[in-house]
Amino acid sequence: MINSIKKGLQVGIRTTWTLGKIIFPVTLIVALLQYTPILPWVIEKIAPMMKLIGLSGDAAIPLVIGNFLNLYAAIGAILTLDFTVKEVFILAVMLSFSHNLIVESGVAMKVGIKLWVVLVTRLGLAFASAIIINLVWHGGGEKAQYGLIQAGSEEQVSGIGAILLTALEKAGLGILQLAMIVIPLMIVIQILKDLQWLNKFSQGMSPVTRSLGMNENTSTTMAAGLLFGLAYGAGVVIQAVEEDGVSKRDITLAFLFLMSCHAVVEDTLIFIPLGIPVWPLFLIRLGVAIAVTLIVGFFWRRSGIMSRKGAEPNYEK
Repeated sequence: MINSIKKGLQVGIRTTWTLGKIIFPVTLIVALLQYTPILPWVIEKIAPMMKLIGLSGDAAIPLVIGNFLNLYAAIGAILTLDFTVKEVFILAVMLSFSHNLIVESGVAMKVGIKLWVVLVTRLGLAFASAIIINLVWHGGGEKAQYGLIQAGSEEQVSGIGAILLTALEKAGLGILQLAMIVIPLMIVIQILKDLQWLNKFSQGMSPVTRSLGMNENTSTTMAAGLLFGLAYGAGVVIQAVEEDGVSKRDITLAFLFLMSCHAVVEDTLIFIPLGIPVWPLFLIRLGVAIAVTLIVGFFWRRSGIMSRKGAEPNYEK
């Protein structure tokens, strides 16, 4: 157990350092841009489109950053901007469905999923969820409080030195909050790995995969994606697909589920510093993942598309 904690601590520190190198400059740059004409100009141009999904124009910044980089970079951008609780929740749901598109799309393509399927699924779910939440939820108009970082500060900052100091403070606090979540999370994951909990979890996933219309040999792929995500768990996911001989149909259904709901622990906990309710976020992701998988599986069975194409394993080496 002690060795697992040490290894997890080392991994957590390395992960914090790696992600911090992204979050710190992103937070710093966005914070500095608030005091220039550039950010207000961008916000003004995008604002009309963003209103359709219940967001202000500056919400485009974390959305773009999150989709091209990752959730941590997007959160770094959110921490520097003033949003309502409703806006932060909509952003969290959208980014949960659609983030790190370059890396995670690469993982999906590696196991044979078409790029257009990935983009349509993830971006479609992101924007559809935003529209529905905006129409259904009429509350959440109060300003969001970002844990260690207080949003909506009324204090006017002037002077290059004061502006730079404020931006550095926000970036530093963003890294601190990141470390407070990532390091304990990595310790827990390392302990679970050393206890061979992934294998046990995979066995427990077998009834779930069957109920979702997949064969039992998909359970390891599902377990790895749910626990570690598509980016961090890429090696485990790809290895599971290759070694378990998962069929084209099953891996497509599995990735439809995982594109909606993966890294359920990490991707849920990292939104805690943003001051939003994370249980509804988790339940939305899980509910959508189950619904999408069941609906697609049902229509495939009715149409017989997969049976005509063949159900043999089909992944790129």
